[in-house]
Order: sequence, then structure tokens, then C-alpha cells
Amino acid sequence: MTPVITRKRRSRSPDETESLAGALGARLGPGDLVALIGDLGAGKTVFARGLGAGLGVMSGVKSPTFVLVREYAGRCPVLHADAYRLDGESDWEGLGLDERQADSVVIVEWADRVLDHMGAPAVTVRIEDGATDEERFLTVTGPSSLLEGLFETGEG
Repeated sequence: MTPVITRKRRSRSPDETESLAGALGARLGPGDLVALIGDLGAGKTVFARGLGAGLGVMSGVKSPTFVLVREYAGRCPVLHADAYRLDGESDWEGLGLDERQADSVVIVEWADRVLDHMGAPAVTVRIEDGATDEERFLTVTGPSSLLEGLFETGEG
């Protein structure tokens, strides 16, 4: 079993957040589940956009808030879900992501709302506001095989 590690990184701008996420996205593959956690406006969709770029999504990733799930073509299918409006296990199961995860990368915003119902995420990303409007603190937890050498521990 691959050890789980945590990396912390400060991002000074949305572009930097997107770039950091892109580096992670380049390492993801079918079956991986990424749980994004953060307050409203924290940058979850910015991070998802970077993941998509790293996965070869050419069309750009948009917020799935009103459609619940968006699907993108990349190196493998990318399923981007928003769990904010979901209410419990039946709503989560109704999305059908579990059946498609083996062949796709699944990215879930507001994942803290459904963590008890979804499979264990490969990577969990917690995004917190910093001292300025653009600064964010990222805490990324996942297998060392995905994260080793990816994020410097500390402020970056």
C-alpha cells in the first residue's frame, strides 16, 4: 500500500493555483477521485480548471453548480461534479459517478458534503483564504506516488 502524505502550499494568485493544480492533473489517471473542499469563492473551480488542463482538457473547465456534473474529454474522461446542492446518499448515487469512475477522473467540488457517501478520494484538496483576496493556502493529501516531489512543503 502506498503511503499517504500531506503537502501544504501557499498560492499567491488564481494563476498560480491553476498551475499547481495542472501539475497534479498531469499525474492523475482513470479511477482517481479528487475531493475539493473550501468555502464559497475559495478557488475550487480554479483548482478544477487546472486539474483539467493537466488532464488534457482543451475546452476549459467551468463550474458545474447548476448542472451538477460536467463531462470533458482529455487523456481520459473527466467528470466534474458539484455536491453543494446534494442532500444525502441518494442524491450522490443519483449522479452515477461511482459506475463511471473506473474509466474516468472524477473531481468533486464541495466534497465535504458527500464524503460519507463517495468512495475514498485519491486526493483531497482543502483550499483556505489567505491574507489578500488572491492568496490561498492549499493542503493536499494523497498517495505519495501522486504527490511526491509535486508540492514543496511550506509557503512555496
